Amino acid sequence: MAEDFVPYDQAVAQMEARVAAIHEGDLGELVWLIEHPPLYTAGTSAKASDLLDPRFPVYETGRGGQLTYHGPGQRVAYVMLNLKRRNPDIRAYVADLESWIMRSLATFGVAADRRSGRVGLWVDMGRHGGVKGTEAKIAAIGVRVRRWITYHGVAINLAPDLSHYSGIVPCGIREHGVTSLKALGVDIEMADLDAALVSAWPEVFGTST
Repeated sequence: MAEDFVPYDQAVAQMEARVAAIHEGDLGELVWLIEHPPLYTAGTSAKASDLLDPRFPVYETGRGGQLTYHGPGQRVAYVMLNLKRRNPDIRAYVADLESWIMRSLATFGVAADRRSGRVGLWVDMGRHGGVKGTEAKIAAIGVRVRRWITYHGVAINLAPDLSHYSGIVPCGIREHGVTSLKALGVDIEMADLDAALVSAWPEVFGTST
């Protein structure tokens, strides 16, 4: 992982090049762990009305989903796998990404759960000193698949500035908030989260082929 923040357009260009190389058999699969400078991305289902305040650059992107935020303190994992060689089922792949995040966050005592009709992982805030019955999103998922090669991926909130989300309606969901490991009282470094992600990976995806 590079120590510097990776510009979004540079990341997309590198992902697209890697996807092409994986398809041609020139390079292997890759999971790329990075951080971005503050920015918003608009997926293929994004609504203009959900961009409340374009205080940061906005990038239109080919991943699924709506508007989301990336920035310092958030671990972005771009996952480039060959589903044709694994399991050519996009829904199963998204479910595996969810399982990967859930297992990783469980390392730190955080129960992140799926919600019917909502992509991503959610935390019951009542378990962490919040208002009983409320919940907040801790991880977003937005993927794209080209010729059965995946790219884009997941974003996990370790300790981003949560006020930066105020410029958008995250993922088009107005009735729930966002949270982070830091906001939940989990005091860890990015390296700790990365270690948990690396450890949980083979439990869900096995080893690369």
